[in-house]
Amino acid sequence: MKRHFQSFTINGVVQDKSLPILLICNHVSWWDGIWTLYVNQQLFKRKYHFMMLEEELRKNWFFQYTGGFSIKKHSKSAFETFDYTAELLSDERNMVLLFPQGNIKSIYQNKFVFEKGTEKILQRTKNDIQIIFQANLVDYFADAKPNAFFNLHNYSGAWNSTEIEEAYNTFYKQCLNAQAKKEI
Repeated sequence: MKRHFQSFTINGVVQDKSLPILLICNHVSWWDGIWTLYVNQQLFKRKYHFMMLEEELRKNWFFQYTGGFSIKKHSKSAFETFDYTAELLSDERNMVLLFPQGNIKSIYQNKFVFEKGTEKILQRTKNDIQIIFQANLVDYFADAKPNAFFNLHNYSGAWNSTEIEEAYNTFYKQCLNAQAKKEI
């Protein structure tokens, strides 16, 4: 990653509660999964898993060896993926990354609309987990290579998609506002 980026900055204090982690993240580029892997290695040191669209995992088959597993939207097999994800979240040694908006969206987006999968996974999760939000942002400033900023926040609200989506959007707007005030 150092060949492609000037710097990496992790913002936000998130205490590790020794629970399985569900990491909810914006999906702005191909790099997002690698960035969250970096954050995991720096802070949490969990076994890393991430959900990908089935067609993307077929194209990028090597991700299955790095924790990637597939979901096929609008199919009966999606429920098997939800069950599998909940099973992963039953082990405190695991972290599962979700991009709940379902596909890559612009980094400058003002509002993320989540697919229903997050709530379906949480309905199947029978144990306590830690839900962490991550917002990835990039700025060049005076550098030839971009600077990557990984913003973290511990979510502690209700386990339904409406409240999680609203809380994530509030968090993301706060991250954008803080990023806009940065100077180098």
